Amino acid sequence: MKYHKLVAGETTGTYVMETPVTEADILQMAQQLAMSRLSKGRALTEPKQVFSHLQTLLQYHEYEVFALLMLDAKHRVIGFRELFRGTLDGASVYPREVVKIALEHNAAAVILVHNHPSGDPEPSQADCTLTTTLKNALNMVGTRILDHVVVGHDGCVSLAERGYL
Repeated sequence: MKYHKLVAGETTGTYVMETPVTEADILQMAQQLAMSRLSKGRALTEPKQVFSHLQTLLQYHEYEVFALLMLDAKHRVIGFRELFRGTLDGASVYPREVVKIALEHNAAAVILVHNHPSGDPEPSQADCTLTTTLKNALNMVGTRILDHVVVGHDGCVSLAERGYL
């Protein structure tokens, strides 16, 4: 992306385009903005905003991606990591690797997130089973799962809101 196309506007949070931009430029800018909103040290206080950022990051992949948003004890972001990539309708997720990454980053809590390339964010039975498996594995090392968010074009579904956690 060419950074010179975008300059800060007079009002905080606004931007002015110096030259024409493509849709690809806009998508890339949106993803960079979403990543900055999930950057190290930021406190997560608004679940809906977090869902929006996660959707911006993952909804356009043509394959399934499983990622981990790691948080400290005060629910501030430690980091966001894509852990596994899969195919059109699935990704292999290894609990051992998830626990290892959480421990490496000293995460007190995590938010699991993956996308459904079909666009439908409705969780599958496999998603619910995986959530339980990872919850049990992470509990063993003192890391809480705050949520498992499934991302689609139509929005996000929170397994915590559905009562799976």
